[in-house]
Amino acid sequence: MNASDVNRPEVLVEVRAAFERYEAALVGNDVETLDELFWASPLTVRYGATENLYGRDAIIAFRKARSPQNLARTLQNTVITTFGSDFATACTEFLRPPGTKIGRQTQTWVRTGEGWRVVAAHVSLLQV
Repeated sequence: MNASDVNRPEVLVEVRAAFERYEAALVGNDVETLDELFWASPLTVRYGATENLYGRDAIIAFRKARSPQNLARTLQNTVITTFGSDFATACTEFLRPPGTKIGRQTQTWVRTGEGWRVVAAHVSLLQV
């Protein structure tokens, strides 16, 4: 891979838009959009702060059972990196008021026939 393949401006714009759409859906509890943005595959993985989910069906079931309360958060130190035109990572930290923990979120995005989709995600919390 050439250095010019990393963070191509047009690809970075696309992934940032998908990431921001995901974030808006997350804090707005738009479960339909959250489900849409995960790759529709049993190979999709989401490691959460308290759960390990294997396959999109498990992720959908988790979203349906999750409380819609206290979803607001502030992002910081977000880094989105694209590689070529079809692969990207998005890493960010988040704070939920009045929280005492810093959350960390990593997403692996792949361009599919349906658009950009999360194929793997990891969420964890740090004590502050």
